[in-house]
Amino acid sequence: MSEALALVPKAEAQQSMKDFKSDQEVRWCPGCGDYAILAAVQSFMPELGLARENVVFVSGIGCSSRFPYYMNTYGMHSIHGRAPAIATGLAASRRDLSVWVVTGDGDALSIGGNHLIHALRRNVNLKILLFNNRIYGLTKGQYSPTSEIGKITKSTPMGSLDAPFNPVSLALGAEASFVARTIDSDRKHLQGVLRAAAAHPGTALVEIYQNCNIFNDGAFDTLKEKGTAQEALIHLEHGQPIRFGAPAEDGLGSKGVVRDQATGDLRVVDLTADGVDVTQVLVHDAHAASPTTAFALSRLADADTLHHTPIGVLRDVDRPVYDTDMAEQLEQAVVQNGKGDLAKLLAGGDTWTVAG
Repeated sequence: MSEALALVPKAEAQQSMKDFKSDQEVRWCPGCGDYAILAAVQSFMPELGLARENVVFVSGIGCSSRFPYYMNTYGMHSIHGRAPAIATGLAASRRDLSVWVVTGDGDALSIGGNHLIHALRRNVNLKILLFNNRIYGLTKGQYSPTSEIGKITKSTPMGSLDAPFNPVSLALGAEASFVARTIDSDRKHLQGVLRAAAAHPGTALVEIYQNCNIFNDGAFDTLKEKGTAQEALIHLEHGQPIRFGAPAEDGLGSKGVVRDQATGDLRVVDLTADGVDVTQVLVHDAHAASPTTAFALSRLADADTLHHTPIGVLRDVDRPVYDTDMAEQLEQAVVQNGKGDLAKLLAGGDTWTVAG
């Protein structure tokens, strides 16, 4: 059992996917990518072996935020954009809980942007699943903080002028200790990323590309269709050279990611045509202390076409965990000062007695 889950009570009996399904009717649009994510999470949770009453899902507002209703655990459908703040309080005060945040690109990156970055920088022991469909689905199709420039929507009839956020880049810039990206329709990859996130001590942010088949259908087809996925998806594995595309003579991908010696930036090369030696291909280091290379990898994804999009764990490093440090501070305070007196604290300082 990982350090991140060591304090959470274990289930008394073996569990199955059925144990994590609630009795609530799942109400998303037919064909929504949220169904695939829900099924992947429900089938993954038994692996953790945790008591369901010590697992909590906290959501904000949006289509993805229905998630707690469908998990047979504790949960809260909370306030727009504030799920990370509520989850922070819960995780910090109840270290015996496994706390998961479910949010969307609008909920997390618009009204909730401030709460998200502070949860990441504090490194609270919680897991954030950010469903990114690049549109506002619940409010019927307005452009979101991740919509590409020129996006035609109900709120941008002549095309969006806003430069979109790259959620992975944003998280890395906020010094997140664990950052990953995966896709709703690839259950094996999604669950592999979830396992790594669950084992990580501190905040883990997982961006999940999720198709909204009503208001932004096909946004990620480049990464899913057989004819394009091989050339577009960059699968990251720690300790492995970053190669992708059609197989070369050595059986590995014919394209690779190298560092430009002139600029220091990363670029994609064709190993069969560009005259680049395979020894120059970057080896992925998810545990590098500096987030610099992980950030450069995140910038390979093109906001319009999604060509050269890295998926997998970009960063997984150890940093002090907020709730662990806070608990140690409280214990130290008790040793030094004894147990506190709440009534004395409330009546302390400048107080007045008002005569009747």
